[in-house]
Amino acid sequence: MMKPSDHDLARSVRSYCARLGADPLLVQGAGGNVSWKEGDVLWVKASGTWLAEAERADVFVPVDMGALRKSVAAGDFGAVPRVLGEARLRPSIETSLHGLMPWRVVVHVHAIEVLARLVRREAREEMERCLGPTGAEGFVPYRKPGVELARAVAGVLAASPDCRVVCLMNHGIVVGGDDVEDVDARLRGVLESCATPPLSPAGTAHAAAWHAPPGTGYVRCADRAIELLAIDPGWLSRVRSDWALYPDHVVFLGPAAVVRAEEELPSSVGAGEDAPPFVFVAGKGVLQRSEVTAAQVAQLRCYYEVIRRQADGVLLATLGDAEIEELMNWDSEKYRQALSRGMSRP
Repeated sequence: MMKPSDHDLARSVRSYCARLGADPLLVQGAGGNVSWKEGDVLWVKASGTWLAEAERADVFVPVDMGALRKSVAAGDFGAVPRVLGEARLRPSIETSLHGLMPWRVVVHVHAIEVLARLVRREAREEMERCLGPTGAEGFVPYRKPGVELARAVAGVLAASPDCRVVCLMNHGIVVGGDDVEDVDARLRGVLESCATPPLSPAGTAHAAAWHAPPGTGYVRCADRAIELLAIDPGWLSRVRSDWALYPDHVVFLGPAAVVRAEEELPSSVGAGEDAPPFVFVAGKGVLQRSEVTAAQVAQLRCYYEVIRRQADGVLLATLGDAEIEELMNWDSEKYRQALSRGMSRP
């Protein structure tokens, strides 16, 4: 397999990716992607791989940067990246976005502190309040990942060439810099500016002692914090009405939450491929399928962290039916899901 020529930069990026990937407030499972440029080679994270594995596995794919630049310059954001060497993994679906960013190192993460604001209906105003005028310059309304998103970011950079922080509504943040230290300083600055104190569950809400009904193929969720989504009345209301907030959530957890009363179990849970990965049992907790993946657990924990940063009355912007349908029937996302099923169970 082709190896990076700039070993110092490659080493620093891999180390940084491992640190990012180890923090669930920044990266969840296979979410997010990172790249660095070496002359005519763009090293970009492979689709479906985990940043947390960056120092233990080959998670980066070399792409012909010259060919990518030509495609981007021609406005062809859907051109298939030309992979160099014998890499077998697919480049990230955001490869065009990384290619059009002029900075040497580019990091895209679904950082909770920013995402909690980017899912709000007034996300643009939130970014401007937190980051000043530049927050609005680098703001992109929701676009489907891949071609549409790359085209929208290209428009932002055309209008503001010096913009190094791009905030993607209902998605995440992209930061460009000269090196790892530069990117990290900018990212940490945004996180500090956007930080929202997480709320505690209402009243004395807690995960009670209970068990999954036998014979359902479900077990009680091991993450007691996640169970609070079904116990706190306000948070459960969010689960019912504000579920589809960003692409990875929909792809890994489905288009709608399944909420049931305890007395409705087990007959209403579903079976086979139609069975949801999680069932929210009102006032009790959360059940998870025995086959649930680590990526799905990571995504539900991400959702919990986003919801607990929303004050009562804050209006959230959910994805529409057409946007959800695009994600659920997208071959690129089916590929990522297939890879996630090969990862270790939680």
